[in-house]
Amino acid sequence: MSAILELNGVSKAFGAVVVADDQSWTLDKGEAMGVIGPNGAGKTTMFNLVTGNLAADAGVIRLNGETISKWPAARRCRAGIARSFQVPQPFAHMTVFENAYVAATQGAGLSSVQADKLCLDVLERTGLLEKSNVKAGGLTLLERKRLELSRALCAKPSVLLLDEIAGGLTEHECHALIQTIKDVRETGVSIVWIEHVVHALLAVVDRLIVIDFGKKIAEGAPEAIMQSDAVREIYLGLDADA
Repeated sequence: MSAILELNGVSKAFGAVVVADDQSWTLDKGEAMGVIGPNGAGKTTMFNLVTGNLAADAGVIRLNGETISKWPAARRCRAGIARSFQVPQPFAHMTVFENAYVAATQGAGLSSVQADKLCLDVLERTGLLEKSNVKAGGLTLLERKRLELSRALCAKPSVLLLDEIAGGLTEHECHALIQTIKDVRETGVSIVWIEHVVHALLAVVDRLIVIDFGKKIAEGAPEAIMQSDAVREIYLGLDADA
């Protein structure tokens, strides 16, 4: 498989506080990779560096082999990188459809006719079609999470970054979300998923990386990573000898 997204030596600091420490990893086309680590480890910062919301101090980011490290966020989005946010950030006074439409026209650069078709298709896939004319501010948490996913998909990504999209959901809602993400992956979209709901992550991803203090400390098969001493001590807070 060929890499669609590559980070090589990517670093970022705010004064003496290092939030991304020489991060290097690749995401293959069609792959789903999970990211775990304690709160404050720098996981969302990593997404901000990939999307261009933050500029890296050092290192190289490539998309489909092309260096995008200096590209602004809008250009990276048009090139195929889209994300959801840990705390849903819809335009609350706009309808569900209007939220999706903004992503399709501004994020993907589609014409009105193309955007209409894509939005209806995406909202059907994410289970929000019946809510198309509902103001986003009136949605439930699950619906807002689905809208986050819908807006990201309406940007027509080849790389989808999901930030704790399962957090706060009931078990039933979580299973429904897992199936939706699996369906998205089957369309060929490559996924990087930050998540604390580990069983949801393990149901989808091929590989896990562990981040602590901005540094990648482990990478490998999900089962092996979850049994590793690094995860037990740092992520789960358990003594490795326990």
